[in-house]
Amino acid sequence: MWNVRQKPFRIFGNAYYVGTHGLSSILITSPHGHVLIDGALPESAPLILSNIRALGFRPEDVKLILNSHAHYDHAGGIEALREATGATVAASRWSASTIEAGKGIPGDPQLSIVLPYPSVPTVRPISDGEVLRGGDVALTAHFTGGHTPGGTTWTWRSCEGGRCADLVYADSQSPVSADDFLFTRNTTYPSAVADFEHSFSVLESLSCDILLTPHPGASNVFERLASRDSGNANAFVDPDACRRLAKDARRQLDERIAKEKGTGR
Repeated sequence: MWNVRQKPFRIFGNAYYVGTHGLSSILITSPHGHVLIDGALPESAPLILSNIRALGFRPEDVKLILNSHAHYDHAGGIEALREATGATVAASRWSASTIEAGKGIPGDPQLSIVLPYPSVPTVRPISDGEVLRGGDVALTAHFTGGHTPGGTTWTWRSCEGGRCADLVYADSQSPVSADDFLFTRNTTYPSAVADFEHSFSVLESLSCDILLTPHPGASNVFERLASRDSGNANAFVDPDACRRLAKDARRQLDERIAKEKGTGR
């Protein structure tokens, strides 16, 4: 299901959905080069490249590849995409180490269950709040850990028809882990709960006209697309979406903490 082909489409302005039906990959274009966020699965790379071409863009013009978090379903296709485009790959320092390893590293709540994927030889480590540029595209990194120690949310501004919008590609905020990991007490990622709380605050504070997420269902991408296709021109615009995402994620974390405390584990 994650790798089912999805016809690419414009989200807003110079931002396009080029991922599969189950996993997001976002292309942000400019006359002097493009930026790609996330590479989905290893086997998703040919579909992403095909979607970029179908929109009339050249993969070779992608200058920068970014990542939300370094699991195989979002970073797995990055090496093949790097090889096809020649782009620089950049990520938070923890994610950069993971992507270079091509497998889970200590600190990941899902360490014992994550799958390996093709490693990237060199990933440029970035800082929280850093502005990265590819061509004429500028994106800001916001570290939003918890799901992994290196989770990163990306923001940028796109315009069309004299109207501009703030877009947010919010990293996953779900407290998912292997059975042997506890968010409330562990030795490999002791700041997990604090990182989640920081992430929720970040999402609540961002200017967020259009929300996108690594798993498109978390931001109702295809429901919004269907609504727009039915005549609602502003279907993707929802300034409260980031705050709702944070609220729902906080509820999930509270439930997970209560469960861990209730079982005595």
